[in-house]
Amino acid sequence: MSEPDAEGPAQAPFFVRGEVIRGEAAIHRSRDLGIAFATPAIPFDRIVTPRGEVPPLLNVQTTEIIDFLVETGQRLADPGNPFVEACFARMAETHVLPRGVVEAVARHAVAYLDRGVLEAELSASFPDPDALDRWVETIDASGRRAEVRAYAPRLLHVLPGNSPGVAIKSIAQGALVKACNLFKMSSADPFYTVAVLRTMAAIDPGHPVVRSMSAVYWSGGDSLVESVLCRPQYFDRIVAWGGGETITGLARYAGPGLQLVSFDPKTSISMIGREALASDQQLAEAAEGAAADLMMLNQEACAASRFQFVEGSQEQVDRFCQHFQRAITRRALASGDVRPLPRDLREQIEALRLLDEDYRVWGRPDGTGLVIRSTEPVDFHPSHKIANVVRVDRLEAALAHVNVATQTVGIAPAGRMAPLRDALAAAGAQRVCPLGEAGPSTHGTPWDGMYPLHRFVLWVVNERGCAPDRSVPPA
Repeated sequence: MSEPDAEGPAQAPFFVRGEVIRGEAAIHRSRDLGIAFATPAIPFDRIVTPRGEVPPLLNVQTTEIIDFLVETGQRLADPGNPFVEACFARMAETHVLPRGVVEAVARHAVAYLDRGVLEAELSASFPDPDALDRWVETIDASGRRAEVRAYAPRLLHVLPGNSPGVAIKSIAQGALVKACNLFKMSSADPFYTVAVLRTMAAIDPGHPVVRSMSAVYWSGGDSLVESVLCRPQYFDRIVAWGGGETITGLARYAGPGLQLVSFDPKTSISMIGREALASDQQLAEAAEGAAADLMMLNQEACAASRFQFVEGSQEQVDRFCQHFQRAITRRALASGDVRPLPRDLREQIEALRLLDEDYRVWGRPDGTGLVIRSTEPVDFHPSHKIANVVRVDRLEAALAHVNVATQTVGIAPAGRMAPLRDALAAAGAQRVCPLGEAGPSTHGTPWDGMYPLHRFVLWVVNERGCAPDRSVPPA
């Protein structure tokens, strides 16, 4: 355990079913910056909902849950919200992204708590959303009757640290499926989830949504904690966001009765056809679109593009790279997050500058944006606002570099999407969109190859046997 900083560590309270718990039982360090923060002891006996206890939200109508989530969104959007303001002040010390970027992401994420968005999520996820509120009768072709319900699960959410937006979405999704929820926060952000839940409690501390939510922190991979909590007698699903090490560590607890729903590490790419480079205006528009996709969360998001496969001659592609690098720099400077690249990354890029004309580099390794043009993808993971433009004679050549870890593929011009999408899906890609639109996703569509809400619930059936034959009169 690390020692606290001289002036004392930041306080990261827990939230347990409507109650805020404070304390300094443990001192931790944030993932990226190594800043100390203090947490109370984990109240194991209170964060687990016993199997004998009916979930608080089970008999609450989804319309009432949506009403409560919508009001929460309005409170979160209020610039005077004291919980959110205090949270951002703390996150400014522990999070790798600047406060302005974090605030902008959080403001954008609040849009998920919109009535139309929430209703669209339910309609897309369930053939009959009424199954969340009641037992829905069905009769099969042979006349057998049954009643089916999407039953409230017990969910252990392992949240990522790169985006506060995931906290809002996870809380809303947990409420929509009427789950008993435990949120494991990230060391990069041990604050925002509690701020959202405290906002809910300020509306109504006894509301069933509030009583179904708890948020705590422990160091990821701590077997003393995870071996206790990750058991089927306590939870039905582990809903995990995170890197490969996090997902692999949690996967060992999955088994009969406890499933892992994984939003695991993904890499996204761009595919730009020669038509998009046909004129100066089109080329500039393509460069701006590619920069928008690359700069999602300052290239911290899974949907942020890291490799751009560009179809054309070397001269055309080099002109694109020049415009692309300038577009990235404009966005980087506007974000306020300009940090020099780590030494090992700088050394790799400097080595590329010394190679033959298969490689060319635009920009400097100062965090303002850098573009590497090559004939094959570089053998390192582009980050810190680095783009790897791979020149190809045909866009189809990019398919060799698509796999099940490829999440979003932004394509220009839009007319190239339909001819490519089946081959992209066969290779493993999960989402195809126009270049420049990797950020906003269509409400109610799958994410990471699934409808999450449908995966979260427990599908329970009550068999009723054969329906009586009404054509035969009783004896």
